[in-house]
Amino acid sequence: MTRSTRRSLMLGAAAALATPTILRAQTYTAEQFGGVTGPTETRRNTSSFKMIDWRDHFDTLGAATIIADTTSRALHYWDSTGTDYRLYPTSVPMSEELTRRGYSQIVRKKVGPSWTPTADMRRRNPELPITIEGGVADNPLGTHAMYLDWPAYLIHGTHDTRKIGRRSSSGCIGLYNDKIAELFEITPIGTQVRLI
Repeated sequence: MTRSTRRSLMLGAAAALATPTILRAQTYTAEQFGGVTGPTETRRNTSSFKMIDWRDHFDTLGAATIIADTTSRALHYWDSTGTDYRLYPTSVPMSEELTRRGYSQIVRKKVGPSWTPTADMRRRNPELPITIEGGVADNPLGTHAMYLDWPAYLIHGTHDTRKIGRRSSSGCIGLYNDKIAELFEITPIGTQVRLI
């Protein structure tokens, strides 16, 4: 046996021994995360999203639960039973000054929302329009919006898909339009929300 063959054999054996450990580190049991099963059984995906346990943030699931993680730029959703878990990529506020963290809830939902820039947005960019009606292709709120009990903070869609996965909003959490439409349908008024 030549030296390079022995080296290849040793490297291959080391990799084979390490593989089960690596795979174990990336999976979890359904019991660890409130009975969630199915495609979410990997703890991280290639986009580096991390599974979050809702019990670290809330005492109960309530009507439903949303956690928006501004670090990983992901929104986590659980239904009231904890069996329907969904994970969505998001846009997040562009700076710490615009980022609000804490507990809130969904108080209103709107299909085809109109958009009115806040006074702070207009100070930063005086060229912004006074308002943009719902259903218009360049509306920054996209096709659907869910309003939090904090004034001017929403979870909404966006027509500008380049914003998803980036620090690009003025405080809101943005999703692809098809994903906000899906989330909109399953999220009841009163859903508890935490931004972390």
